[in-house]
Amino acid sequence: MSKNYDSYESPFCTRYASREMQFIFSADKKFTTWRRLWVALARGEMKLGLPITQEQVDELEKNVTNINYDVAEAREKEVRHDVMSHVYAYGQQCPKAAGIIHLGATSCYVGDNTDIIIMRDALLLVKKKLVNVMANLAKFADEYKSMPCLAYTHLQPAQPTTVGKRATLWLNELLMDYEEVCYRIDNLKLLGQKGTTGTQASFVELFNGDSAKIKALEKSIAEEMGFSACVPVSGQTYSRKIDSQILATLSGIAQTCSKFSNDLRLLQNFEELAEPFEKNQIGSSAMPYKRNPMRSERITSLARYVMIDSLNPAFTAGTQWFERTLDDSANKRVSVAEGFLAVDAILNIMMNVTDGIEVYPEMIKRRLMAKLPFMATENIMMRAVENGGNRQELHEQLRVHSQAAALVIKQGGECDLPQRIAGDSAFRITEQEIEELLKPELYVGRAPEQTKEFLSEFIDPILEENKGDLGEKAELSV
Repeated sequence: MSKNYDSYESPFCTRYASREMQFIFSADKKFTTWRRLWVALARGEMKLGLPITQEQVDELEKNVTNINYDVAEAREKEVRHDVMSHVYAYGQQCPKAAGIIHLGATSCYVGDNTDIIIMRDALLLVKKKLVNVMANLAKFADEYKSMPCLAYTHLQPAQPTTVGKRATLWLNELLMDYEEVCYRIDNLKLLGQKGTTGTQASFVELFNGDSAKIKALEKSIAEEMGFSACVPVSGQTYSRKIDSQILATLSGIAQTCSKFSNDLRLLQNFEELAEPFEKNQIGSSAMPYKRNPMRSERITSLARYVMIDSLNPAFTAGTQWFERTLDDSANKRVSVAEGFLAVDAILNIMMNVTDGIEVYPEMIKRRLMAKLPFMATENIMMRAVENGGNRQELHEQLRVHSQAAALVIKQGGECDLPQRIAGDSAFRITEQEIEELLKPELYVGRAPEQTKEFLSEFIDPILEENKGDLGEKAELSV
């Protein structure tokens, strides 16, 4: 792809988003969809008895992808109206059908219906990539479901979990996002042909007041464009709450991926996990030894953009006056497109990172064992009580020994809590007995079982349902 060095180019196109997602928001996709909608309108009107011939419909169909952009652009400079410019350009290529193109419709017939179609197709691509990220993490969670690791609350060491169980926390939020994406796809409806204020007055005129034919036309257009129905009521446009709801769904994906990327960045700092690192990748221009988590940082960065971007359609939805205003147009063509492009970029990186997470078992064990004696104090106390100790006295002594051992660690020493406890006659417990209690798997609860249950009950059915979309790989530009 050639670069324009003398003008601005969106980083979503040059660095981040896939060609697939870029095409969905391209001019070719938009204007060929306009033409498909004009064909669907003409075909439906012909079948319902309006004076339109099969020859005219065939002529329109023949030129759906053969867009004469130069004619449309020249015409728009004259009339300052994009839809009428394309009606004119289409008519130049289809002289027999020129008089029936866009018959009875308003600009929103092609504009709004196309926006819905584009968002539907973009959501389908998001769903596909989301499932591939879930598949990668499911494999990771299963592989490490029984590997104990240090867990945290408030970013302070807490009761252990397992590496795989932690991955199910990321997966569970992706599952929530997947369900939301599916809901949005399944419930999207076309605008249909509602007219200038949503009353379908022009079609009442065309069909001599025959409401059954007007409703049948709308049904036929929806079916031809792959939708179950059109919205039941509207003003001139579909409700802008739809844009807001879809961007909120994208924001939810961004939130999930940001949480994952932040966790991975912290774990890479702890040297427990790390994102993939290419053989010739440079981590820092000044420090050759560094392995910065740059992909995870990029996820965090792009996710922040999406979360903020989701406010745009929310404000737009809240400021539409009566049957419509045009203050949505410039905003929505930027905010919706870039929201999808950014989420596409995020999921590309997520696919790449989750396909090659590096795990360092010895470091995971070392960091856990440094804290485990403190976490095992309850078990140690119970064993000491079994050996004849007094629980109230032992609890106080454990508090004293724990604080003293923690101070030693903070001053650079090794944890000596087991030795302190074994050396205290009140506990009546040997150092060997304490060592037997310092097995990490004793402290992870049902984490391995929870992981297995979650994967089999919730994730595996989704992966099976979408198995035709699995195996997607992401090649990052940078």
